[in-house]
Amino acid sequence: MNLLKFIAIGAAVAYGVNYVTKKQSNGRSIFDDMMDKAPDLADNLKKYGEDALSKVSQRVQS
Repeated sequence: MNLLKFIAIGAAVAYGVNYVTKKQSNGRSIFDDMMDKAPDLADNLKKYGEDALSKVSQRVQS
């Protein structure tokens, strides 16, 4: 039974990787689009992290 689970999970992962890296009609893949947006997403995450830290420090001080 465990072997069947591993086969099913492996097939799902392989399909997901194939889907994400498959070229679309514009010649780009979903992975390419995500990599282009990664710096902006990282900047947004840093901003949210700094906001969260400032809110936590304000609560600790009060």
